Amino acid sequence: MSDEMRPATTRKLTRREQRQVDAKTRLTSPAASLIAVIIAVFWTVPTAGLLITSFRTQADIRRTGWWTAFAKPDFTIDNYVDTLGTNNLLNSFFNSFIITIPAVVIPIILALLAAYAFAWIDFKGRNLLFAFVFALQVVPIQVTLVPLLTQYVNWGLANTYWTVWLSHTIFGLPLAIFLLHNFMKEIPRSLIEAARVDGAGHVRVFFQVLLPLLVPAIASFAIFQFLWVWNDLLVALTFAAPEYMPIRR
Repeated sequence: MSDEMRPATTRKLTRREQRQVDAKTRLTSPAASLIAVIIAVFWTVPTAGLLITSFRTQADIRRTGWWTAFAKPDFTIDNYVDTLGTNNLLNSFFNSFIITIPAVVIPIILALLAAYAFAWIDFKGRNLLFAFVFALQVVPIQVTLVPLLTQYVNWGLANTYWTVWLSHTIFGLPLAIFLLHNFMKEIPRSLIEAARVDGAGHVRVFFQVLLPLLVPAIASFAIFQFLWVWNDLLVALTFAAPEYMPIRR
């Protein structure tokens, strides 16, 4: 048999490669697919129940469960008309975005600058100051509400969006600085030194070297901060005027 017709010798897989193949086989098996479908169905059922309930009458909601709508369908849009019209939910919905987006962007910008200083600028008392910032995470939000409100009144900022933005920024900065600092410290120092050898200062190092690498860390904190601010009502009730209230029910 010629060399062209001889079958190629099968390379023996390493232990790591074999584990990867076995894991892929398990994840793509029919049983795994069936389990994933079942989990997805159970995960979706409560959301589907809320959707169906929103189209039922108040009397039906009080008397029977949402699943009875399939046997006796009696749907209405009165709930949406009442919510969007009488309760002015649409305005509150826009207020939630007006509150949430700046409350996510502002702490990210400030935390990026502070994290860079803690990670790559050598100054006296750096470690002590970083430990103090990290320790601020244990301060309960509730004990800061009255002092902050008093200060906002003295500054003339009461009953504005700024009070809510600043409050969420203050509460989110310690975690943001901690996460971004730890991520920056994992970046190889050789990248920073190579940029400095090429004549780059702190501004170029930050924007051209570090910032592109920080996108995953920024996205992670942005998700956490967005969810926390969007779901929060205590800060808005304390600092915002009635016309600036976020969505609530």
